[in-house]
Amino acid sequence: MTTSPTLSKFKQQSILAVLMLCSLLIWLDNTVLSITLETLADPVHGLAADPAELQWATGSYTLAFATLMFTAGALGDRFGHRTVLAAGLVIFAGSSVWAAYAGDAGQLIAARAAMGVGSALIMPANLAILMWTFTGPARTTALAIFSTSAGVGMAAGPVLAGLLLDHFWWGSVFLVNAPVVVLALAGIAVLVPNFRSPLARPLDLAGMLLSISGLAALAYGLIRAGQVAAWGRADVWMPIAVGVVLLAAFVLVELRVKMPSFDPRLLTQRTFGGGNAALGLLFFAMAAATFYHAFYLQGARGFSPMEAGLASLPTALGAILGAPLGPRLVRRWSLRTVCAPALTVAALTMGAYGFLGLHTPLVGIEILLFVQGLSIGMVLGPVTAALISSLPLERAGAGSAVTNTVRQTGSVIGIAVGGTIMSIIYRRAIEPSLVEVPGPVQDRARVSAEQARHIATATDRPALAHAADDAFIHAMHVGAVWIMLVALFGAAVLVFALRPAGRSASTAPDPAVGERAGVAGGA
Repeated sequence: MTTSPTLSKFKQQSILAVLMLCSLLIWLDNTVLSITLETLADPVHGLAADPAELQWATGSYTLAFATLMFTAGALGDRFGHRTVLAAGLVIFAGSSVWAAYAGDAGQLIAARAAMGVGSALIMPANLAILMWTFTGPARTTALAIFSTSAGVGMAAGPVLAGLLLDHFWWGSVFLVNAPVVVLALAGIAVLVPNFRSPLARPLDLAGMLLSISGLAALAYGLIRAGQVAAWGRADVWMPIAVGVVLLAAFVLVELRVKMPSFDPRLLTQRTFGGGNAALGLLFFAMAAATFYHAFYLQGARGFSPMEAGLASLPTALGAILGAPLGPRLVRRWSLRTVCAPALTVAALTMGAYGFLGLHTPLVGIEILLFVQGLSIGMVLGPVTAALISSLPLERAGAGSAVTNTVRQTGSVIGIAVGGTIMSIIYRRAIEPSLVEVPGPVQDRARVSAEQARHIATATDRPALAHAADDAFIHAMHVGAVWIMLVALFGAAVLVFALRPAGRSASTAPDPAVGERAGVAGGA
């Protein structure tokens, strides 16, 4: 179907409900894993995954999501967005079951990558169907309603994960996706027409392969550095170098393609390129901070999964409140005046992790998380709206693909770098406490704080457990400083990108666009 049909209001609302269910599925999955990481690291109740394997369990999903999303849009234009959406849901459900019953960390990583493929097919098709279903003012209203699924997912995900982990095994956080997918597929089959573009975009297979292999090699080198606690080894710098070369080749290929899925030329525009760089740096910092936060609450502080999920709610609440607040403030003042300070505050809250300890009052942590979520929510919507608005209408689709890819790439690298910093600093900090410990115990304790606590309990060495906690806290403090500096650099880049001479700095974006972009942008 290449033209938008006239649909009854009831059918439009029913289609919107199905699309929101699909979006909620993605957001729930994005948030439940952070609560599950500590359990996956447990040698008894999980998979005894080391930090590198946990980085890959998170990063493989994001890597596939980042590199396949722009290709998925072209598939929808060619085969129909309903077909692509249904295929994505089937892949997502099947890989969720695979992840739930993974026998080791390697299987989980592969399953998570497959889940990323499913998500990459779901998201563009979801939004395309919504744009075909609604027109005029109804589209703006539908987008605003649709965006609430992100807030619900952010708030419900950690609590759902905690509830499942407190009563079932770790695989239940993935298995719960299957019945939701069955319900969504039934709704799609009954309600959703197979919209497709009258002009099919060519599939960019060369760009897809180069981007996947380049990011994978780069992430492998960065994560490997944490495993061996050194940067000078050939198995560290060679993958990093290969990744950089492949990504450079990806850019060159996209520059020569007549209709590129990812158009690097757009990044040469100061507002669009600088704004995307700032958001990419913000997502880098957010991914690293989330990685630390999961191990801090459950590992160092001893929170149960449910307690950790509830303790994470202020971040989601802050983001939900910040999403509509940011555009309103931009309308009153200016984009630069509102968003640059908000991004600076977000950076400082991440740096404040350097002051958290084993006995920090919970109320202080909750206030910190709320302010962090609020400031990030105020940034994402208005900046995203301004970036897309800075482009001609016919380039909005290409701009959206670039923006989403840059964000997810920032997340992949943030997880890799953040986890590597934590691993290297932890090993250096725990080493003095291992002098009088037997060799096998030393080896286990060096892997991670989780392994050290387990072996300390098994061998009745409480001093080793305390040393592991202290080493982790020190590693988190050092990592927090680096994360803060990255986010502060993002704020400086944003100030440059939104100079008053630029169109986006002087013209406030549509508040409705900003509100929906804020929550959609973090997917």
